[in-house]
Amino acid sequence: MTTPDPSSQKRRARDWFRTLQEDICARFEAIEDAACPPLYRGPAGRFELTEWRRGDGSEDLGGGRMGLMRGKVFEKVGVHFSEVYGTFSEAFAAQIPGADKSDGKFWASGISLIAHPRNPRVPAAHMNTRMLVTSQSWFGGGGDLNPLLGYQRDQAFVDSVDFHAAMKAACDTHPGADFAAMKEHCDTYFHLAHRDEPRGTGGIFYDRFNTGDWEGDFAFTQEVGKQFAAIYPEIVRRRFEEAWSEAEREEQLIQRGRYVEFNLLYDRGTTFGLKTGGNVTSILSSMPPVVKWP
Repeated sequence: MTTPDPSSQKRRARDWFRTLQEDICARFEAIEDAACPPLYRGPAGRFELTEWRRGDGSEDLGGGRMGLMRGKVFEKVGVHFSEVYGTFSEAFAAQIPGADKSDGKFWASGISLIAHPRNPRVPAAHMNTRMLVTSQSWFGGGGDLNPLLGYQRDQAFVDSVDFHAAMKAACDTHPGADFAAMKEHCDTYFHLAHRDEPRGTGGIFYDRFNTGDWEGDFAFTQEVGKQFAAIYPEIVRRRFEEAWSEAEREEQLIQRGRYVEFNLLYDRGTTFGLKTGGNVTSILSSMPPVVKWP
């Protein structure tokens, strides 16, 4: 039996996340190209891709490529790639499996996305997938849909049904990827406890995913990204030509506040990024461009 090569696994995962970033950016720019008057005016949006390095430059700690676009359809969308490594702080290492046996050393790579469309009838969406290595290694991530209008915030809403079907398709061909459990995990995790309400209509969420078959686990994580890259642009295209009212825009801006509250109070990815010296601009770019609290 061939012994797995950790360096090769890291390289393959890193290259996939970077490629997925490029693919999704291209799909979103194509949507910008398709938007036309009377609902959308001006030039089509394009991603600004910015390379960044972690730390003060005195040593190699990794970095990433931030992709940010403000366009006609996408009022603000971030699609970010990262590959970071180094040593956790002692306090943070105590929270991460395997860090005690790696002397706090870690490696992590992934892609993180949040899309805030201008049209309130187009659901917002979030997706991230990642690989993390200490003395152990695992994958994590998922995707969830965040409709912003009251009549859409039901799992029976057609966009949510189709989004869930895509996430289920990612799970169905990979042993150990239990869609029902991952969907429940998503519903539980993306819940605003202080308001006792869901953030959106869900999807899947998985963390510390390691079945013992790295190739299978990597293939599953790739499939999550592929399914998201197919279904979310389809949902955007079916809704972005629908006209909206000022009342719907107001409701959208208020509902966006729930997204802000979740990210600042509960989101593990935000905490991980900030506590490992990630790019603050990239981490907080998930925040909506315009938001209201009544």
